Amino acid sequence: MARYKVRSRTRSWDGVPIGILILDACYPCIPGNVGNATTYDFPVRYKEVSGASSEKLINQRDPSLLALFIDAAQELEREGVRAITGACGFMALFQRQVAQAVHIPVFISSLLQVPFVHRILPPGRSVGIITANKAQLTSEHFESVGITPDMPVVVYGMEDQDEFRTSILDEKGTLDSDLIEKEVCGVASRMKEENPNLGAVLLECSDLPPYAAAIQKVTDLPVFDFITMINHVHSAVCRTRYSGFM
Repeated sequence: MARYKVRSRTRSWDGVPIGILILDACYPCIPGNVGNATTYDFPVRYKEVSGASSEKLINQRDPSLLALFIDAAQELEREGVRAITGACGFMALFQRQVAQAVHIPVFISSLLQVPFVHRILPPGRSVGIITANKAQLTSEHFESVGITPDMPVVVYGMEDQDEFRTSILDEKGTLDSDLIEKEVCGVASRMKEENPNLGAVLLECSDLPPYAAAIQKVTDLPVFDFITMINHVHSAVCRTRYSGFM
């Protein structure tokens, strides 16, 4: 008979492998979005980082947010998750500090995948990053997740796309998914046309994975995002036994 041991006397549940730090924001999180639990084939536990707005994280890069992220991550760890991710690629600013503050894996920005993608592409190929706001994505974000100057990347932003900007960045309260799909596919198509050596696409924004298949269709390239990263880590922290016949 299998025997089990209490992991913590401070909670009365188990079995949630992935914890997700989510911003203090308000807009529809459709299926495929990091913030929609139906996106996953396994349980996830959300932790809203109260006071951490998109404005403070993306535009202000407010250093006071670090303490809020650490507190939220430590709370998720106490609640029994096996790894902690995020719901905004701009959380890259705090990747190192949050990882140092807990005892489980932390991967709070989809940008962490860029070094991996760079290494698996043929020499001379670039990684195309589609971000929520190109003007606000800095070398500081890149350095925090191990993106070095020798890694060729091209960055295109969604900040000038009307439906994306008003729905996600301005939080108008509604979202037209069909319009956003057209906008991001247009950005992806332009990226490929202007960069013949493009080898893969990386979606920084946690709101863009619902459109990953459409982006792949117009670019015919591998598309990486938060969901590819979360699924990857989940497969590592929750291994299953193999069975069958030889």
